[in-house]
Amino acid sequence: MQYTVYLSGEIHTDWREKIKSAVAERNLPITILTPNTDHQSSDDCGQNILGEEPKAFWKDHKAAKINTIRHMRAIERADIVVVRFGDKYKQWNAAFDAGIAIANGKSLIVEHADDITHPLKEIDAAASAVAKNTEQVIEILAYLTLDY
Repeated sequence: MQYTVYLSGEIHTDWREKIKSAVAERNLPITILTPNTDHQSSDDCGQNILGEEPKAFWKDHKAAKINTIRHMRAIERADIVVVRFGDKYKQWNAAFDAGIAIANGKSLIVEHADDITHPLKEIDAAASAVAKNTEQVIEILAYLTLDY
């Protein structure tokens, strides 16, 4: 079975690269989709494309609207959405992506450390699986592609 997987969530660690490498090394039938993980270009895309903004609110608004096109389309295309919550920042955008995925009937895999289980309990309750680390996510994806 072929899957399309969208990797949403924190952008400050190499978790996406670990999953991409594992998919390639194991020759898993998975296509990976991602958001723009270059923080600066993501934040600046609106003003770089549509023009400078004197106020930070409008700069962020333009960028968010453009980035949302990519995120929404990726979630729409995905069979599975993986959302990783890191410990460095509050990832409101990741929580939003998780909610959109569930609302659209997508299978959701959530990854996060135990110490943030309480604030994520509603997202965890809606997820198909909750992993504690990227290795567990990789093993879930590998399991899903087994032919029995």
